[in-house]
Amino acid sequence: MTDSTNLLIIMSDEHNPKMLGCAGHPVIQTPNLDALAATGTTFEAAYCNSPVCIPARATFATGRYIHDIGFWDNAQPYDGSVPSWHHAARAAGHRADSIGKLHFRSSKDDNGFSDSQIPMHVVEELGDLMGLIREDLPVRGGAWKMAGMAGPGESMYSTYDRDITALAQVWLHKEAPKLEKPWVLFVSLVCPHFPLTAPPEYFFKYFNHPDLPMPKLYGENERPKHPYLRDYRNSFNYDDYFDDEEKLRTGIAAYMALCSFLDEQVGKILRALDATGLCHSTRVLYTSDHGDNVGARGMWGKSNMFEEVARVPTILTGPDIPKAYNSRTPITHVDVYPTVIECLGIRSPEGASALPGKNLIEIANTKNDHNRIAFSEYHGMGSTTGAFMIRKGEFKYVHYADYQPQLFDLARDPEEIHDVAGDPAFSEIRQSLEDELRTYCDPNEVDKQAKKSQSDLLKKHGGRDAVIARGDLGFSVPPGHTPQFD
Repeated sequence: MTDSTNLLIIMSDEHNPKMLGCAGHPVIQTPNLDALAATGTTFEAAYCNSPVCIPARATFATGRYIHDIGFWDNAQPYDGSVPSWHHAARAAGHRADSIGKLHFRSSKDDNGFSDSQIPMHVVEELGDLMGLIREDLPVRGGAWKMAGMAGPGESMYSTYDRDITALAQVWLHKEAPKLEKPWVLFVSLVCPHFPLTAPPEYFFKYFNHPDLPMPKLYGENERPKHPYLRDYRNSFNYDDYFDDEEKLRTGIAAYMALCSFLDEQVGKILRALDATGLCHSTRVLYTSDHGDNVGARGMWGKSNMFEEVARVPTILTGPDIPKAYNSRTPITHVDVYPTVIECLGIRSPEGASALPGKNLIEIANTKNDHNRIAFSEYHGMGSTTGAFMIRKGEFKYVHYADYQPQLFDLARDPEEIHDVAGDPAFSEIRQSLEDELRTYCDPNEVDKQAKKSQSDLLKKHGGRDAVIARGDLGFSVPPGHTPQFD
């Protein structure tokens, strides 16, 4: 066991892993996250376990896969019923606090934290009921908000992130020094999740940049025609509203500006940690719940298995963590649970040994394991069929319960331009990865279980027409704000 330390976890929302200076992006400025990477280990093949908010956060909390715990989509939020690392830390006598977005069902539930400041949960304790519809997908009425709210200014999200950051600084200065046992603080920010309303000092830096990069495969004739992607684009028709070049440029610039704004908040939190003198006894983990398409292939938002979305920026620093090191071992968010246990130096709770994760401290200090597998799955909004991903070595296999699979050779095709699933030269690899997938679950059976659960819940809430009549929220709102349905 490594020496026990405090653990500061900073999570962003919808941060495309390529939108970092330390990831090699030619334009974006993220100096604080770049500095964090220089002092620790970056996990280059890190993935979420489900690329949408509620399931991603449920797996992050519990260390278990979605098909194992049943929080399938954004209408089935985590309710504290499955033990989490917060429960385990608190039960062992350690302070486990959260500040900011949780996107759980409610503060009425025992979510495992010692204390939760300004938590953002799902709207009306229900979330996105429209996502329960998995056939004949409805067109999202709130899709206009992606382009319509893009531009310079302040939004409820940027204001919320400033509040979260301020409270995190206060906690580190006032609470942390009083604690005798190692603690874990979960600071959960919401940017760069849309609305794409970005502070002007960052927005104009990118909007006026002569080399602002445009999204790949953006033209109508360039976009991949896979039916899963067609389903998503037809339901979440965000791109219909980016109907001229200036609007597209505005959306890209605003997203990048929000990444820089996020980086500013991370810097403030890390400087507070340094000022307290606790940085030498604290490990820091930065990650995001999932990524964002940011216009690539004509898509915005999340909900697919491309690198922009399913892969997540993940950096770990602190005692015993290699500095300026890039680990290529595949990891996922289920690896966070054992990492917390290891950091705090507590005995694993009963049943935790059966969890699929492995602590990131050990992975960072071990040579790259190209045989390790990253697994992700999706059963939510904008999809008519379950999607399952296996990343092993340099290959990524995406299996669909009802559609043909996809296969990408990330070594030769890191931008995932060429799907080689139908190429006979890759048939053995494709079959091998499908076999690996089936050691995790039966994809067809899991797809049936998810849809049965969603169908039952849809009936409970009045059926298809009632749910559509409720409207499309677009995005959840912070505490104190009234949700606006469209």
